[in-house]
Amino acid sequence: MAHNTLKSGYEALSDRLNRFPQGAPPSELLLRILRLLVSEREAGLLSLLPLKPFTAAQAARRWSLPAAAAQNTLDALADRAMLVDMADRGGGTLYVLPPPMAGFFEFSLMRTRGDLDQKLLSELFYEYVTRDDTFIRALFTEGTTQLGRVFVQEAALAGADADALHVLDYERASEVVATARHMGVGLCYCRHKMQHLGRACDAPLDICMTFGVTADSLIRHGHARRVSPAEGLDLLQRARDGDLVQFGENVQRHVSFICNCCGCCCEALLAAKRFAILQPVHTTNYLPAVTAEACTGCGNCVAVCPVAALSLADAGDPARPRRRRAVVDEQVCLGCGVCVRHCAPGSLRLQRRAARVITPATSAHRYVAMAVERGTLQHMIWDNRALWSHRALAAVFGAILNLPPVKRTLAREQVRSRYLDRLLGLRAAPPAAGPTDGG
Repeated sequence: MAHNTLKSGYEALSDRLNRFPQGAPPSELLLRILRLLVSEREAGLLSLLPLKPFTAAQAARRWSLPAAAAQNTLDALADRAMLVDMADRGGGTLYVLPPPMAGFFEFSLMRTRGDLDQKLLSELFYEYVTRDDTFIRALFTEGTTQLGRVFVQEAALAGADADALHVLDYERASEVVATARHMGVGLCYCRHKMQHLGRACDAPLDICMTFGVTADSLIRHGHARRVSPAEGLDLLQRARDGDLVQFGENVQRHVSFICNCCGCCCEALLAAKRFAILQPVHTTNYLPAVTAEACTGCGNCVAVCPVAALSLADAGDPARPRRRRAVVDEQVCLGCGVCVRHCAPGSLRLQRRAARVITPATSAHRYVAMAVERGTLQHMIWDNRALWSHRALAAVFGAILNLPPVKRTLAREQVRSRYLDRLLGLRAAPPAAGPTDGG
């Protein structure tokens, strides 16, 4: 029977979300989450939207709805943070469907709300994101370009040789805060979720930051509170005083979020502990080095490390056979510097990693690199092409051209576009053997 093969609006939206480079693997748990967040009609409409920004007129055409009805639906969805709305250069409004994470999963718990059951939602998130590792593996362990990166705690750099470290502006969370056009603060999704489960630590809740157009949208719709650069810097210091790790978008310019993470509640750091060898988050460009002669084996650094990258081992001192010293597991270490600030004898200092960690320049570069590595680039290029502008295509192809040679080749194989082949200076691949479609 034909109607048995038709997808529900929720299933269609689930498939749509899984086209993002970071993905959201379909499951019954995901469908239950979506049922809480949107109606089935809304889910069906969201599933038809492109992955790139669009206008209300474009959505109306895609949905076959009158312009006013489409506008009302878009605004209602933006008010619940299922869409992000932003001003375009011509003075109109653009909308974008955010990925599940970092996106509307977090937005749904960035404030206390009476319009949905946040306790039940938290329980479902815990099962889907934390307990069942299918989603977390797809988010954090596929490919070498990741969604987020760690910022170095700047106070830990004070005792290092500044001339040798060459600290760049984009490596400092304070620079992101000081230069943001819009900045909002909301409840920490991870700790708010754990609070509903009775598992939260005592780290502050109202401390996670968003920036730029995303912040502006969340502030206007009441999901975040606008803060000044001065208050933002105070919040950073509050987070550092609480030994929280700054984890933000993995880009150099126009960072959209910085979370202040603990090792017990936060998904990114839990993934860093579970899948350390797979490098689920981008580390800083620094590592703590132990001066063995000065280390007293007090264990302060071990106690505060958010990902258990430090341990105590035999110091190998024949004069003091019970003496111990700190040891760093470089495969696990985030390079955040929390440990350095707690080393009373000063035996820990930050030093440059042997190989520099590469940070994508912009979100477009990160997005394309992630899509290439995960085999989903075709969804970006050919997703609802009628709604793509020349500027959007130029941005994507420009990002492809900036990829390393190996990744450019992967991109070419996924897209199989004569236009892209010409941009890359290559001949189009010959068609595969087999019957033609007659076109």
